[in-house]
Amino acid sequence: MRILVVSDTHKSHRNLERALEETGHIDMMIHLGDVEGKEDYIEALADCPVHIVSGNNDFFSQLPWEEEFFIGDHHVFITHGHGYFVGMGEERVKEEARGRGADIVMYGHTHMPSLTIEPDLVTLNPGSIAYPRQRGRKPSYIVMQMDPDGKINYEIRYLE
Repeated sequence: MRILVVSDTHKSHRNLERALEETGHIDMMIHLGDVEGKEDYIEALADCPVHIVSGNNDFFSQLPWEEEFFIGDHHVFITHGHGYFVGMGEERVKEEARGRGADIVMYGHTHMPSLTIEPDLVTLNPGSIAYPRQRGRKPSYIVMQMDPDGKINYEIRYLE
């Protein structure tokens, strides 16, 4: 199973289209917020099951603030992250994920990619595919691949 994880598109989809093309077939897309009313377009573009949460710029959105679901045997918790003050660190969102029994937590908001793998919890942020803020400012996203045994590999990718 191949999963594309993105965040913070802010109505700018050219790089999302490029990431989908470069990634090839995906079985699921996860968008961690700040779609700014373009969720229908993103769902149509992905052409697979899509999970989208609301971000701090998704005013008047009907999208959920958070979502929990399973990928295989993995309990996943997704949020945009601003409600957990992720700009100041991952501690609060990790605490919330552990409290919910999740073993994978995903968030956006910071526009900077990160991946932390601990024995009990994987914490990831794909950065922003539209407006990156990390050094070098390359648009970023994450590709997750789950093998037949349920083991997931994570790769942060950058667009040139």
